[in-house]
Amino acid sequence: MSELKKRFQKVLETIDRSLDGPLDVPALAGVAAYSKFHFQRQFSAFFGLGVAEYRRLLKLKRAGQKLAFRGELPVTEIAYDAGYENLESFSRAFKRDFGQSPSAFRSTPDWSVWHRTYDPLLNLKGQFMSDQHLDVSAVRIIDFPETPVALLEHRGSPQEVPASVRRFIAWRKANASPPSRSATFNILFDDPRTALPEEYRFGICCAVAGQFKENAEGVVAATLPAGRCAVIRHSGPLDLAEETIRALYRDWLPRSGEELRDFPLFVQRLSFFPDVPEHQAKTDIFLPLK
Repeated sequence: MSELKKRFQKVLETIDRSLDGPLDVPALAGVAAYSKFHFQRQFSAFFGLGVAEYRRLLKLKRAGQKLAFRGELPVTEIAYDAGYENLESFSRAFKRDFGQSPSAFRSTPDWSVWHRTYDPLLNLKGQFMSDQHLDVSAVRIIDFPETPVALLEHRGSPQEVPASVRRFIAWRKANASPPSRSATFNILFDDPRTALPEEYRFGICCAVAGQFKENAEGVVAATLPAGRCAVIRHSGPLDLAEETIRALYRDWLPRSGEELRDFPLFVQRLSFFPDVPEHQAKTDIFLPLK
């Protein structure tokens, strides 16, 4: 990664970390080691939009995540957290960008519009925030214990995974299994870059201690098997973990002399956006070994 991109990676991290404060362009320019005049132009050259608009979209993204996945939070509180003085102005801005009012999005999100808005931004952000080179010294080999889980298997377009996550969250709430008490896992059956959308599979899981009843959400009992695993920690959105995952297969595995076990790659989600800033989300990636 070039020195310039490293400086703008720090800028993006600073923006993530300071969403609840005022926009301080001179301070961001200082992080990038630019004058504020050149900083604004360089930011726009990289991202295709100004820093204020970028930050506004991030605040609305966090608001949308809270609307969709944090049903206990009042819409008014989410509006204030997004920087709007009242619910009316928040509703107008949200509907202008996503075609739905906040209450409609909370009830039945249109994820296709969401992805059209944020996927290009995520791809650009990934050029700065993703791991370009794997630190092989950071890979550990552990003995993973057999772990019974409740599993909801998503099948279909990766863009519809959030709808399955909402169903799983509803099940977790009904069964008193919040992330604070029950470890959260995902099974990465398929590579979203190569799988046909209609064939894509993604497992949404949490650890469970006992049996549970059949349910309308489609959650079933499953097991993450015991065995040796290579593990590495990823910081940032899981969507940006693909470079780390590919480097595990491409760089670490051939040098290690290890062989893969017949079980998919899986991850444990340790902290989540929007509960923490996006770049501070933590995920452990497990590569099953013989």
